[in-house]
Amino acid sequence: MAGPLARARSQVGEFIRRLSRMADRLAAVGPDDPPARRFGRFGRGTSIAWPPGVGFGERWIWIGSDTLISSHVTISAGMVPDQEMVTDPVVSIGDRCVIGRGTSIVGHLSIDIGDDVYTGMNVYITDQNHGYEDIDQPIGTQLPSDDPVSIGSGSWIGSGAVILPGARIGRHVVVGANSVVRGEIPDNSVVVGVPGRVVRSHDGLEWRRDDTRRPPATGPEPDQNPPLSG
Repeated sequence: MAGPLARARSQVGEFIRRLSRMADRLAAVGPDDPPARRFGRFGRGTSIAWPPGVGFGERWIWIGSDTLISSHVTISAGMVPDQEMVTDPVVSIGDRCVIGRGTSIVGHLSIDIGDDVYTGMNVYITDQNHGYEDIDQPIGTQLPSDDPVSIGSGSWIGSGAVILPGARIGRHVVVGANSVVRGEIPDNSVVVGVPGRVVRSHDGLEWRRDDTRRPPATGPEPDQNPPLSG
């Protein structure tokens, strides 16, 4: 008796899996679908996989052409739905990008991601820090500060990386998995660690290993507020 029951369970399970895959394909958002019209720009050939993450402020978000946004990706502009923003776009993602599953891109002023940028899974990108200076007020209720973020074309952001406010990542940069990046990162370099440090760079002829004892990438001076994830 176990044989027929096991076969029936297997057949039903396979039917459900096929149905789920079909539903995911059909539910993906393309440029001609109603959800795409809420975005400031939504390029041809671009797709947001199903299920999406929780996001809002689509009016202030521009997405280029032939870009893939994976499932469970959160892209938001502002703190709450229908918030009026002071810049447009707040979040800009270029052409032919791939944004990995579980990534969060939370913009308040300016996050500019160039063309052909790929991210791994669970990357976090924000342009806002929490305020914490008043020790008599909860940190969550203090005024935040914004600092624009840019990621140059052709770069790769490894899984679990955190891109903090003020990060200016050049073109063709590798950010290692689980790295925390702020400040200026030059073109054609590899940055790893917490805080992120440039460990390799291209001198125009070949890749060279940098001294890993060098100071972290340029960021706030020691007497300024340290970065906190927004």
